[in-house]
Parts: sequence; structure tokens; C-alpha cells
Amino acid sequence: MMKKLLIALLALGLCCASALAADLTTNGGVEIDLSALPHQDEAAPATVYFISDISPESLVRSYQALGVQLSGRVGVKLSTGESERTNYLRPALIGDLVQMLNAAIVECNTAYGGSRASTAMHMQLAKDHGFTDIAEVDILDAEDSMEIPIEGGKRLSVDYVGSHFANYDAFLVLSHFKGHAMAGFGGAIKNISIGFGSSMGKVWIHSGGTRTSGSIWGDQDPFLEAMADAAKGVDTAMGDNIVYISVLNRLSVDCDCDGNPSEPDMHDIGILAYTDPLAIDQAAIDLVYAMPDSASLIECIESRNGLHTMDAAEAVGLGSRTYHLMNQDA
Repeated sequence: MMKKLLIALLALGLCCASALAADLTTNGGVEIDLSALPHQDEAAPATVYFISDISPESLVRSYQALGVQLSGRVGVKLSTGESERTNYLRPALIGDLVQMLNAAIVECNTAYGGSRASTAMHMQLAKDHGFTDIAEVDILDAEDSMEIPIEGGKRLSVDYVGSHFANYDAFLVLSHFKGHAMAGFGGAIKNISIGFGSSMGKVWIHSGGTRTSGSIWGDQDPFLEAMADAAKGVDTAMGDNIVYISVLNRLSVDCDCDGNPSEPDMHDIGILAYTDPLAIDQAAIDLVYAMPDSASLIECIESRNGLHTMDAAEAVGLGSRTYHLMNQDA
């Protein structure tokens, strides 16, 4: 009898330990232990906020968790998507947060053709996708570029962003995390480097700082290092007046710049928020790698040496790769 009781208590203890071990549950119902996230550290000063629910209310809650009040003229930097099939963040999801901030939606034109290669085409697409129904849309390089300095960059000493960048006091960088055909993945760092880059600036980054016109194709590692440099320039220019929210849903291996992306083959994860683009991207990467169904996205990241962007960003002093993940579901 005593032996049976001991076995029962032991089984109960193991069950409870198992229940306590899962520190968060993703939007798709996958349980993840924080110990499975290699850069997560309870003692880290950088606190990245996580919430599994992907909804307008949760986006607002994620922003509020940061304890930051963006003021003045605020721009929300996002991707307007290449086609309706693209996995861009829909206006119905982001509208409450954008309007709460009384913000404009800001973007730059592409350097590779497509539906966003000119301001007129880009504005029409933004209207077609419903963004002009929720906010003013401003194409930052509609009137050319402006130069911002980069201190300590490996490839770049200056960055070329859309000239309307100077018209804003603060930015919310709202990123859809996903794969990317050239960078391996797209998150906060890509959104403030390539994303804020004017058409000329995009060529400048893609070429590793060797040209401002012509083909966007260049050597891979110099491109990744130039992205890190450009991100440092934007983040430094804005100081405390820039924050980051990343939505980990519709995790296709293809970017929102791809008009016909592959269907995602992994579960949605949730929303991350923080003031450091490197920490929020590292948290997203760690969560993706901890997922049991992320093989395709991991292959996309690694086949492009995408993690080198994180190394380069850390080396240039963009932020911290070590973070404490605060689960807002708890």
C-alpha cells in the first residue's frame, strides 16, 4: 500500500513538474520551456515582452507593456505587402494601435521593381490593401533621400533613408517576422535598415556600401553586415523615441515583398515587444528554433547565413542578444 502511494505521489510530482516546465504556450498551442531559448536569461536587463494572442487588443497591450509614450509626430513603420496574397500585417489587426498613437503609416519604395517601385504605385497599393482607411500613409522617399551617420559601422559610415524621415519625432517599428530570400529572415533589424532605406539606400545596403544604383545583388556577408550598420544608424538617430513590436504569425519562408509567397508550414507563435531591435530579433529567432515544426524556416535562415546579421549587429553595438522573456500570458 505504501509502495503504491509512493509511486502515485512520484507520478503526481512528475506530472506537476512537467506542467511547470512549459513556461509559455504559443498561439498555435505549442508549449516551450524558457530553458530551450539559448539567449534567454532571467537576470538580463533587457526585457522582451511576449503574448500569445494575436489580436488588435494584444498589440495595444504589448505596446503599453513597454511603459513608453511615443509623442509628437509618430510614424508606424511596416510593410504594405507586395500583393493581396502576401502575409503583411492587415489593417484590421494593426488599426487600433495605429489610431491610438494618432500615427501615420510610413514606408519607402523598393529598388527592384514590383508594385511599390514608385510613389504613385505604392500609394495605390496601400489604398488597395486598406491602409489609407486607418491612417495617413507617407512614402518617406517620395522626395528623395537624406543621409544619417553611422558610428563604428563595418561596411557603412552613412545610411540613406527617405527624406521624410526627418519629419517624425518617434517611430513604432511594426514588423511581421518571416523568412526572406536574401536575408534569410526579416524582422526588426531588416525593417529599420532595408525598410527605412530609400530606393537608393536599399541598393547601398544590398551592395555592402559599394554603389547607390544598379543591381541589388551583391556578396552575401557584406550585405548582412551593411544591414546591421544601417539599423544601428536608424536606432541611434532616434534614441529613446523608437520602439519595436514583432508579430510572429503566417511564418512563411518568403518575405512580404514576394507577391506569391509559400504557404506557412508552421504554427503561429505570438507577439514580441521591446525597445532593442537586436534583442527582439534574437527572441524571435530563439522561439522559431524552439518550435517543432520550423524546419523550413530554419533552413531558409541558415542557407542565407542569416544569423550572421545577429553577429554583425552585436559587434556594431546595436543592442543586446541576451534578454529576459516576460510572458504576458502568465
